Amino acid sequence: MPTVRFVSPLGESVAQVPTGTSLLEAAERAGAPVGHSCGGACGCSTCHLWVRTGHSSLSEPSDAELDRLDSAFDVRPASRLACQALVGGSDVEAWITGESLGAFLDEHPELRRQLEAEGRWPPTQ
Repeated sequence: MPTVRFVSPLGESVAQVPTGTSLLEAAERAGAPVGHSCGGACGCSTCHLWVRTGHSSLSEPSDAELDRLDSAFDVRPASRLACQALVGGSDVEAWITGESLGAFLDEHPELRRQLEAEGRWPPTQ
């Protein structure tokens, strides 16, 4: 099974997942802080990630995903929506964007308050 590693200012999370698993499902399995305001229906861009390694292992982006990425912040050549990118047979490393991490913390206000109290949110540049 491929390994998917998620990296954010809050740390790293890792999960082994079956081929065909979406990066969003992998993030949930790993406990990675990936936001998904629309529930993974390609209706927003809050699960926006930057794929650092294993990009060629992922499914090709659909027109719907590319259109939705047009509304994301700081889109890069390696940008993908976690709800749409399916893992192939190779390991993947993805960086969680500030947009996605912020959406995750909006969905988990108790964690946001804890991180603010610890001085870990917002991250420093």
